[in-house]
Amino acid sequence: MSTLSRRQVLASGLAVALGPVAVGAQPAFELSDWPRGTPTPALTTLDLQGRAVKLADFKGHAVLLNFWASWCEPCRTEMPMLQDLPPLIGEDRLAVIALNFKEPPQRALRFVEQTQLSLPVWLDPLGEHARAWGVRVFPTTVLIDRQGRARQRVRGEVDWSGREALGWVDRLLML
Repeated sequence: MSTLSRRQVLASGLAVALGPVAVGAQPAFELSDWPRGTPTPALTTLDLQGRAVKLADFKGHAVLLNFWASWCEPCRTEMPMLQDLPPLIGEDRLAVIALNFKEPPQRALRFVEQTQLSLPVWLDPLGEHARAWGVRVFPTTVLIDRQGRARQRVRGEVDWSGREALGWVDRLLML
């Protein structure tokens, strides 16, 4: 029997807390505006191939920056929906970046291979980017406009194919 890390236990508890939503219950996510007066953090890191990548290179595209980990079941659930967004919206208009939280690159790569994920996967090996972006819940997705400004943050699992989430993306594309 394997032992679970504290992080996995907390993630499981969060998954239960945010899990399936009963009819009439609150949604399993929390949408909020990016805090007024808080600058959008710079983001430069490595991708799974060890290449330097930076968020600033995506100026001109709306971006969904998704903070995730392979041990996070809600993250695993929403990943295929996130992957479907750029082809649906237009890859020249929307980018989705999956920023892996504090896992060895081999573990993130194994997840990508097992799930056939084609999104760009970036690494946050020390959790410094998650801290800079105010991430305390997984998954968390930050909606960033075409000028590179964070506009909204979504904490928890989202049905990115649903009308509500597609409305957020449409509004983001108009900014």
